[in-house]
Amino acid sequence: MRRLLLLSNSTQHGGGYLDHAMEEIRARLDGIRRVLFVPFALHDRAGYAKKFRQRLGQEGIEVDELAVDGAGIRQVEGAEAFFVGGGNTFRLLRALQVSRLLGPMRQRALAGVPYLGASAGINLAGPTIRTTNDMPIVEPLGFDALGLVPFQINPHYLDPDPGSTHMGETREQRLAEFLEENDRVVVGLREGGWIRVDGARGALGGLRGARIFRRGAEPEERAAGAPLDDLLAG
Repeated sequence: MRRLLLLSNSTQHGGGYLDHAMEEIRARLDGIRRVLFVPFALHDRAGYAKKFRQRLGQEGIEVDELAVDGAGIRQVEGAEAFFVGGGNTFRLLRALQVSRLLGPMRQRALAGVPYLGASAGINLAGPTIRTTNDMPIVEPLGFDALGLVPFQINPHYLDPDPGSTHMGETREQRLAEFLEENDRVVVGLREGGWIRVDGARGALGGLRGARIFRRGAEPEERAAGAPLDDLLAG
């Protein structure tokens, strides 16, 4: 049974690292005392792992840093829970592909090992990373991701500003372009929001809701607390 916690962002304005979601993180990790952290989305992996370890240490939870060598597969196979940090989604996916860890992580997460992530870490939870906001600073071996949920996710979703004089594309326009080429639901998850999944049940949580995009339909608003069971059914 899938047990997921997908955070749009790891730091909320006015608070510290993971503070806004720590109660939910503790609930997702109930009874778990060791987490395998995936720092591949940032260049400074050791510094990133140190930051995460210090924060989770405040909650009495120990942290291991995922390795890219042969030890990585053994770590994934023995993990009690995963937390995939944010950063650049292309770099994250490529590192997992090259180290051949993507498949083993998917198997473990689908088997019920809790999967938590933020930003790039939740792009990875969808079928592909095609709805990331990131620049392709490296070229992955393909765009297919973990497929832990059947819908795409767009973290840090920004609503159009009617008073803006900026002439570039809005996030909504970019997602509309995605739907022109791909018939798949996209969840635009706003800052401070998250998705919790338990098997076939899912719900929005956090400070703000989400905007649901489908091909050929007007975007749909869902508030924090709203169910997502229909989207998990595919």
